[in-house]
Formats: sequence, C-alpha cells, structure tokens
Amino acid sequence: MIIIEFKAYGNPHQYLAIDEAIRTVKFIRNSCIRLWIDNKGTGKYDLSKYSKVLAKEFSFANELNSTARQAAAERAWSSISRFFENCKKKVPGKKGFPKFQNHCRSVEYKQSGWKLSPDKKSFAKRRLCRITFSDKKGIGKLKLKGTWDLWRFDKNQIKRVRIVKRADGYYIQFCVSVDVKEQLEPADATLGLDVGLKELYTDSRGNTEPNPRFYRAGEKRLKFYQRRVYRKKKGSSNRKKAINKLARQHLKISRQREEHAKRLARCVIRSNDLVAYEDLRVKNLVKNHCLAKSINDAGWYQFRKWLEHFGQKFGRVTVAVNPAYTSQNCSECGEVVKKSLSTRTHVCECGCELDRDHNAAINILKRALGTVGHTGTWIIDPNASGDLTSTVLGSGQVQQVGSLSEESPRLMTGECQEILFHTDNCPTTSVGLPESILGTCIVYIFPGIIVVVAQNTSFSLRGF
Repeated sequence: MIIIEFKAYGNPHQYLAIDEAIRTVKFIRNSCIRLWIDNKGTGKYDLSKYSKVLAKEFSFANELNSTARQAAAERAWSSISRFFENCKKKVPGKKGFPKFQNHCRSVEYKQSGWKLSPDKKSFAKRRLCRITFSDKKGIGKLKLKGTWDLWRFDKNQIKRVRIVKRADGYYIQFCVSVDVKEQLEPADATLGLDVGLKELYTDSRGNTEPNPRFYRAGEKRLKFYQRRVYRKKKGSSNRKKAINKLARQHLKISRQREEHAKRLARCVIRSNDLVAYEDLRVKNLVKNHCLAKSINDAGWYQFRKWLEHFGQKFGRVTVAVNPAYTSQNCSECGEVVKKSLSTRTHVCECGCELDRDHNAAINILKRALGTVGHTGTWIIDPNASGDLTSTVLGSGQVQQVGSLSEESPRLMTGECQEILFHTDNCPTTSVGLPESILGTCIVYIFPGIIVVVAQNTSFSLRGF
C-alpha cells in the first residue's frame, strides 16, 4: 500500500467548495462522537448508520458523497477504538478520550464519487491528468500536477482518494494497493546506530552524520513572522494572511526534516544487510523541557519510521533493541562505566577509549546480533518462557506479540537455520570462519545473510 500525492489546481469557487466539504466532514465526525458519548454500547456500524440519518436531517450533509460520510464516521470510530485499546493495555498517563475536532484539514472518498480523466493538452508530454468529484458540493474538475504516473495503476487498485488542505494549497492523495518490494544484492555488512543531538547518529564503524537542525536554522525567520501575526488585528484579513505565511514557514521546515530523514534512511538500508537502532520512546523523552526542542528538531521518529519502511521494501533486517545501558557498558569488556550526559568520551579500565556515541553504537549492534534469532530483547523479563519483540514503531512493550516457545518463528518455519559450532572439535578455518573465534558459537543462517554470535565477537558473513 502506497500513498501518491499530487498538487491540485482549481478556481476560488472550487476551493470554497472543498472547504465546505471539509467542514461537513468535521460536523459528521463530531456528531458521531456525541452519539457515542450519549448512548452506551454504540458500535462502529451504528456510527455508519448515523451518518445516513444526518444526511436526511441536514441538507449540507446530504450534498456530500455517501462514501465520504462513511469515511468521516470511520474517523470517529478510529479515535474511539484507540481509546479502548489504550485502556485495555493500561497505557500510563492519559488514555486519549475522544474529543470534538476544532480543525479539520481533509475529506476522504472511497472508490466512488470521483473519476480520473487525462489532460488532453499536456497528457502526451508530462502525463498530467484531471480528477472530477461528482457530489453536490460543487468541487468539480481539478487539475493534478505531480511526478507519479497514475495510469500504470488499475483503477480498482486505488482504494481511497483524499483532499488535503495545507498552508501552500490543496493536495490530492491516492491510496494505491500495490506491492513495492524490491530485491537487492547482499551488502555483506551490519550496522548499529546511536542517535543523538550533537550528531544525528553515530554508527558502529565510528562514522557520524551531522545534525542539520532545520528548526534552529529557520527559527529567526519564524520569530519574524510570529511578530507580524501579533501586530495584526484579530479577525482581520491581514491577520489571516500573516498566519498563512507563518504556517508556510513551519511547513517548509517540516518538509526539510522529513526529506532529509527519508534520503538518509534509504542510503543506510541499501548499504547494509542488518541495521540495529535503539527502541526509544520519543514521547517520553520530550518531557524534558531542557531538551524537548532539540529532540523534536533532530527528527528521531521520522528517521526510524523510514528505516523500517525501507527495510520492508528492500528486504533488509531492522532490529530495535532496548536502549538500557548502551552508553554505560563498555563495548570491549562489558563493565559498567558510569558517566553523565556531559561526558562525551568513554574510558574504561580495560584500556578502551572511544567516543561515547561510538561505544553505544557498538553495544547496540552486539545486542541486536545476540538476539537476532529472536528479534527482540531479554532485558524486560529474562525469566519469561517467550521473548517480547520490540520492532513495532511507537508502541510499548505491552503491545508486542509474545512467543510461547524459546525458538524463533523463523527457526520453526525453516526460514532460518541455527547451527551450534565448537572450535575445539573442528578448526574454524576448515569451515570458512575466522581464527579469532574461540569456544562455542552459534551460526544463524537467514535468507541473504549469515550471522555468527560467539563469546568474543559478533559479525555477519557474506550473503548467499
């Protein structure tokens, strides 16, 4: 499933019609929330039926397409179901009780209420097209401009069409049901990443990626537009124009951060067979008011999101490990070396002296390789009969899927082979392993990568 976005162009009358459709969606969603609050036991299908009742009662709701009304009711149920899930999982803090929406920025259609047609003037050169909305809101035909070619997808593959309003205009998003996986040659490399504020990340090889700090760079301009907003009279058209300019600047910064994270994650995934990173809870980290601005500006969440997306797309292994003591433990001897956040160099009695983030990146990679057969971490409950995975983005350990067996699911299905090898019985060179391996080691054979976990080292061999 992919999302394809185009810039939409129309006349002022069409833009007003889109705004009216968005206000109608907000009205239907809030009405469904009120129905659920006033009537105990209201379910998903009750909200869908209620959207039809609203269409009969209010003429402006009847002008909106029936599938768009259903999608608005589904939005209401999405917030309700998320609240129930948080209550069942006993998520700490607020559970997210459904609230009435004040600002809505999109209207969503299903597989009816719209029609695609080629733009005859520029279709041959740039494959541009137009989309026509057939409901009674009066949106009509909009011109689409973008880099994607919609005509290579079948119309039945387009499951949803969404009109989104942003500070710089209106956009049309197409939700296309298509497989985007690609097969790459093995890179014969593994990598551990430790994200930070001084550098965006430091890998297990000692390389660093500078933190661009897009918000800090544009903060002076933001303050300028913010002052202009407060100098205008409330409710005036000049104040609305000033707010729009401020919103455009914020939109520019967010797009810079998102695009940088996307390109960086793509390069990291394509050049490594296995990428390990910390399972951070950014929502909790930003509670530190001294570092909240810098953490949000770094974009750790966006970077991890794109790492996991491209990991699935290119068939690479991505492992999120527990971040506990990755900076405190020595990467060579394993001893705990206490250090404050201001101490940037790791110095151990064993003679290991590394940058703090470099030491943490090595520990992250070792921890990922040590649990790659289980794809999780044993830190949470070491005495449990099964291991809890930690690869779901933005979720707590209580949301993970537990296994009742000690073996990895890949081992049980035959996708991964586990071999126990002892160097005393057979020389390492006879089987193609380095001479540095001592004692007992475990060899995990995955599709495209071989991971060796020994007492004194952990590494990956060439793909096959």
